Amino acid sequence: MLIAGVDLAAEPKGTALAVLEFTRGRALLADLQLGVADEAIVAAATGVTKIGIDCALGWPVEFINFVNLQAEISTGSPQFDGGIDWRRKLAYRETDRRVRQVTGRWPLSVSTDRLGMTAMRATGLLSKMAHRGIPIDRSGEGKFVEIYPAASMRIWGLKADGYRNSVEVRSKLLDELLTAAPWLEIGSHQKLMIDSCDAFDAVIAGLATRAAALGHYEMPEPDLLDQARIEGWVALPNCSLDALVDSD
Repeated sequence: MLIAGVDLAAEPKGTALAVLEFTRGRALLADLQLGVADEAIVAAATGVTKIGIDCALGWPVEFINFVNLQAEISTGSPQFDGGIDWRRKLAYRETDRRVRQVTGRWPLSVSTDRLGMTAMRATGLLSKMAHRGIPIDRSGEGKFVEIYPAASMRIWGLKADGYRNSVEVRSKLLDELLTAAPWLEIGSHQKLMIDSCDAFDAVIAGLATRAAALGHYEMPEPDLLDQARIEGWVALPNCSLDALVDSD
């Protein structure tokens, strides 16, 4: 099974793409690239079983409704609360609340943080995938899935605090990962994973995407599925690292 993981940034600079080949008892990091443009990501999506993207793939339904309605504020209707609890409903998706419940930490808000610029690029990517005939399902059930590498590492018990800002921490984290997953063969890509937090995240995204491809992730409940198809849904692994190579 071929799996791709993408650490998406607002521009190709800072965007990384990893392709992993899984067989029983083994996973090979077949390719790892930095500075990846949209066309390369779409091309990868057409050639793999599943592709995971580290970026919010949609906005909260409450926020979408607010943006649509706020233009009518001069009429006196609708009336907006404006309080902090109301604003939090606009800021976070249902999947963000699930991430908070499982990991104890809030993801960045796609509505109120700079993540929004990257999410706009992700929307462009999904549009290009649709043009190539890939069905668009933000809930994770189709070709692509939303991934949160830092949360995935916490679930797997990897000590990832500070890894994005420190080569030394990434080097230790990579050693920890390879000890926990001795079946992962990274070949000549070790230096790039240590030098670049984006490359590191793309590989972790690929591992989490494999979990999603096997169905080993926290899925949205049936009553949340329609909302997840609009807002996106983070696929949090609910299996061990070793479970990623127990199949095939």
